[in-house]
Amino acid sequence: MSEPAVRCEGLVKSYGRSQALKNLDLTIAEGTTLVLLGPSGSGKTTALRLVAGFEVPDAGVVEIAGRRVAGPGVYVPPEQRRIGMVFQDYALFPNLTVAGNVGFGIPDKSAREARVVEALDLVGLAGLGSRMPHELSGGQQQRVALARALAPRPTVLLMDEPFSNLDAGLRAQVRAEVREILQSTNTTALFVTHDQDEALYMGDQVAVLEWGELQQVETPEGIYHTPDTRFVAKFLGLADFIPATFHDGKLETALGAVAWEGEPPPSGVEALLRPDDMSLDPSESGQGVIISRVFQGPSYLYEVELNSGGVVHVLQHHTKQYGVGTRVQVRIIAEHRLACFLGEQRVG
Repeated sequence: MSEPAVRCEGLVKSYGRSQALKNLDLTIAEGTTLVLLGPSGSGKTTALRLVAGFEVPDAGVVEIAGRRVAGPGVYVPPEQRRIGMVFQDYALFPNLTVAGNVGFGIPDKSAREARVVEALDLVGLAGLGSRMPHELSGGQQQRVALARALAPRPTVLLMDEPFSNLDAGLRAQVRAEVREILQSTNTTALFVTHDQDEALYMGDQVAVLEWGELQQVETPEGIYHTPDTRFVAKFLGLADFIPATFHDGKLETALGAVAWEGEPPPSGVEALLRPDDMSLDPSESGQGVIISRVFQGPSYLYEVELNSGGVVHVLQHHTKQYGVGTRVQVRIIAEHRLACFLGEQRVG
């Protein structure tokens, strides 16, 4: 089995009395993108800076392609770690042309021009090498930053909130382009974001941090549908929890029953429901009342207060338009096994 492209073991980092990272263990397989996801202050940028070499860990080790670059008695500076870096603000040199920016980190002068042309072609900016950064759009500047990071052929590409300065429409377009480039070049990447949708879209693996502690590492599908904790479930999107009991091979709730295979869950569990796990229809005998709705273009997001006092969120097609105060029947339509929680942890 080959060495991982990046391995972090037992990373600890504090700033004064504040511990930013607590014994972080993380590996990134070659050719994959791992997304570090978490709220502000969770330690995700600190982890990226430790891998980059911009910070020195208080404890633990960092290895890149099997080579130790940080640890007890070891510190390799960033320029010797074979990393590429895309910053949040792009950090382009305003006094250099596009070609000058892209070629800045290529030490071999004889290969520089050809590599610049190759990198600009890769990001769709062929022929723009003579432009100055201020003459480009925000999306083009982001792609120049990506080309500059990829030009020296780094072992790992580090990206710190790279799309946060783009407007919503351009952001979706550029991240699709970047994802395609990473996949087509088999680039290993560590990507930092606080945006859940972005994490699920960009990552082969998603690692969720909370207050410096790693909560879970999984595929996007796995971490969304089977989160290990309530925190992860809530941070990955709207999450409702309703009491559930096991009976005759099914998980039964006030909103209906779903099949359950394997060991029965313990008593006192709550089932995780996402908005698309449910449907609703007007009914005078229904078990809930719509208390709010949000139009989202193709769909409406309804907030329904149940007779039990609980609240669930239901996503419906835009043609199913109901007013606030409408009594509705809510039912579970999920065909997958629901995740169950006892306290803060998933069980079963």
